[in-house]
Amino acid sequence: MHAAMATQKKHLSSGKNLLIKTNPLYRLPALFYLYQFCWLLLLAMVFTWLSRNEGLDRLLTGYWYDAASHRFPWKQNALLDLINHRLLKDIVIAGGIIGLLYGLISRQPRLITVALLFGVGALAIGILKATSHHSCPWDLVEYGGKAISYPLFGHVPDGSGPGRCFPGGHASSGFAVMALFFLFYRERPTLAWCCFTGGAALGLIMGYGQVMRGAHFFSHNLWAGWWVWLTQVVVYGIVSTLLVKESQKS
Repeated sequence: MHAAMATQKKHLSSGKNLLIKTNPLYRLPALFYLYQFCWLLLLAMVFTWLSRNEGLDRLLTGYWYDAASHRFPWKQNALLDLINHRLLKDIVIAGGIIGLLYGLISRQPRLITVALLFGVGALAIGILKATSHHSCPWDLVEYGGKAISYPLFGHVPDGSGPGRCFPGGHASSGFAVMALFFLFYRERPTLAWCCFTGGAALGLIMGYGQVMRGAHFFSHNLWAGWWVWLTQVVVYGIVSTLLVKESQKS
């Protein structure tokens, strides 16, 4: 009996040690950030070309636009609006809030940080959208609206319309899931990269739903993912550098 109790206590102690070991924040090596910024720079050049060329954007958006009726038939689609525009977004937001609350209650700094990263990208996208002069496809002259379009980094024309449509705000909710990468990378890197890939896929899916409605060009969503990942990498790097002691680096 005493042996059984000792064994149980040992298992509990091991579980507690594992919990303590895996919960704290950790620093990532400088090489990781170098790789990330190199990839981000490369993608920025590709996305800039796609945005200025506009060929892919026009192709995908034109597929969902009905020239005969001068409208996007899927704009008011109830099922698309309910599942893609509301439920998926609400699920991601709820997940971030639950993770934050659980992290605070259980005092898990890594989980708290990752939960906050869910909102960092959306905040950055919100600021960029608020200052953008690019209008949504359904507002543009070529798609039945009144606003004039212009390429990324181009001169803002008179009559650019209501603006506030770049980057894709809705897609940022899906891309926020990429933050789970930092939750698992230290102990389970394969799972971490799966979370990153899954978040990227979810953001693209949610963003494409908005393309179908005429709310965004596809490149708007690509840039949303770019900005979300950039802010997550930068913020995690700053927070972990400030809060993690040198003795915890190993």
